[in-house]
Amino acid sequence: MAMFHEVSLPVPLALAASGGPERRVETVTLSGGQEARNAVWAGSRRRWDVGSAAARVETLQALIAFFEARGGKLHGFRFRDMLDDRSGAPGAEVSALDQAIGLGDGARREFALVKHYGGWARRIWKPVAGSVRVAVDGVEAAFSADASTGLVTLDAPPDEGAAVTAGFRFDCPVRFDTDRLDVTLEGFGAGRAIRVPLIEIIG
Repeated sequence: MAMFHEVSLPVPLALAASGGPERRVETVTLSGGQEARNAVWAGSRRRWDVGSAAARVETLQALIAFFEARGGKLHGFRFRDMLDDRSGAPGAEVSALDQAIGLGDGARREFALVKHYGGWARRIWKPVAGSVRVAVDGVEAAFSADASTGLVTLDAPPDEGAAVTAGFRFDCPVRFDTDRLDVTLEGFGAGRAIRVPLIEIIG
């Protein structure tokens, strides 16, 4: 993922975020009143706003410094979506059986982390380092994980047809979706950033 800094938005800002997934669907109403719908995007793209909530001056200063260090929209960074940050149920412990990530063929060792939402699989690019667990046919396996790409490499290739599963926590790759920050002071030692939009980077 080009032009990306492997740093995370400060946690106090992430806790104040509002937003979620966006889908792009074209809808046409036909002459008889029926609708024709077409999915423009194969999957979803997430947006958040981490502004508007009151914050300490120190938190706002950290936001300004973070925005400057990223060059505004120029460089991406990690963002922790507190509503969707793990392979299993919210708040649950990570299990190596949480998500199916592939089938063995006797030779392949590298698999990409994904999270399934019904019939749609979301590619996970930014797992949290040290959080990944992998199993082959239900038995935890030895592997290495690249926290910057979301790829795991098993020490030995799984047998043909063997189910490869994984569990993990993850961040979302995002960038600022604004060229400016508007910050206001509202009292002694407190203020708010009016609007701080973030948009998911699709790899």
